[in-house]
Formats: sequence, structure tokens, C-alpha cells
Amino acid sequence: MRNHPSMNAALALVGLVALSVSSSADFTAAQVRELLATSASQPAKLAGKDLSDLDLSNIDFKGADLSGANLFGSRLVAANLAGAKLTRANLNGAWLMGADFAGADLSGSSMLSLVILGGEVKEKPNFAGANLSGVRMIADLPGANISGANLSGARLGVDIKNQGMGQMRTDLSGAKLAGADLHGADLNRAVLTFADLKGANLSGATLFGVNLSGADLTGADVTGADFTEADVDGTIFRNVKGLPSAKGMDKANNRDKALF
Repeated sequence: MRNHPSMNAALALVGLVALSVSSSADFTAAQVRELLATSASQPAKLAGKDLSDLDLSNIDFKGADLSGANLFGSRLVAANLAGAKLTRANLNGAWLMGADFAGADLSGSSMLSLVILGGEVKEKPNFAGANLSGVRMIADLPGANISGANLSGARLGVDIKNQGMGQMRTDLSGAKLAGADLHGADLNRAVLTFADLKGANLSGATLFGVNLSGADLTGADVTGADFTEADVDGTIFRNVKGLPSAKGMDKANNRDKALF
């Protein structure tokens, strides 16, 4: 029986949808698990591999080379790395759009020049509750959910020795960092405009030259934090802890416009 034109159109649409959700990954999730299991004696080499749209939750990637790997999720399917163990992994230049890292352990990993924007997917990766302690990260993550994450000792600031000032700044403008642990973190020259830092632990953090315009630090702990040359125009400091011991507040820009 000959199909009606409208039926042909419907079938074509179904085909397009199926194509959009089908995985173009180089491996299945099961194959990734098997590869990692057989690479126990040395870090797995997954550099440049396409692992998009896979359920990789709770997998142990410890020390794996994932540089340039495609870890993003499509509009309809999220690349699931929730609870995954990525300690000391190399994620430099990895594609992370739409990926879910909620509760993942990324401690000590290298996450330089991450690819967050571009392509068909614009969604930021989700790092809520993740362990990002000691990471080295340079990324554009405006509006990202990093609430409750552990960023203690993380290095998200500009490395003056290896790059010129103003280049490759971490952008966390409008990011959700409520309740995050940032104690001892290096955030020098990062962009945190209108970021939600309510209740965050910023004790001992390096905030030199950070743009905190409009950021909300209500209830945050800033004991020993360094605000030298930070822009605090419209920054909310209500009920913050340790403000008297914070450093460089007298050298912060637009201090008269901050809300105490």
C-alpha cells in the first residue's frame, strides 16, 4: 500500500528524531567499563574519543587520559557521569556540554581549556555536589550549577607565568556556588559577577582582581580571604563571617558600593 504524503513526512520526522538520539560514540558504556577494568595497571587512554550520550555514572576513570574527549550530552540525552571517579584525570580540552557530573570525584584533575560552548548543545555541565578539590581549571561556566561542590585548594585563577594577563580567565558569572567549599582556592582574576555564593566557604581564598560585581556572599565565610583589587561593586556581604580578618578590603575596587 502506498503511503500518504503526510505519513511519509511523519516517518521522516521519526527517522530524524531517532538519528538525533542515537549514539555516535566510539564505545558503548559496557565497552568503556571493560576497557577501564583491563587498564588497571596504567591509566586508560581515551584521548579524543567520542563518549557522548553514554551512561558512565559511577565508573572509575582514575588517572585516565580524557584530553579532547567528547563527553557531552545531546538535547534529549545527557551524558551521565554522576558519581564517576575522575581523580587526577586529564580532561584538558574535553567537550563537556550538557554532561552531568553531579557528585563525581574530580579531585586533582586537570581541566584546562574545556570546551563548554559551541556545537548544537549550549547547556553547561552540572557539577552540583562534585569533589573538585585541587583541580586546575580554566573554563567558561557562566550560570553553571556548582552548588555544594568541594573546590578547596582548587586553582581556577590566571597563571601569570604561562600566559598574559586577561587571557584564559575562568568565567563563573551567574554561577550557582551556594554552599560550595572554596577554602584555600586560587580564583585570582576570575569573573564571578552576580554569582550565588551564599553560605560558601571562602576562607583563605585568593580573590585578587576577581570581579565580584553583584555577587551574593550572604552568610559566606571570608576569614583570611584576599580581596586585593577585587571589584566589589554591588557585592552583598551581609552576615558574612570573618570579615574583620579578610585581607585587602581596603584595596578592593568600588568598596563604597558594596552592601554590608
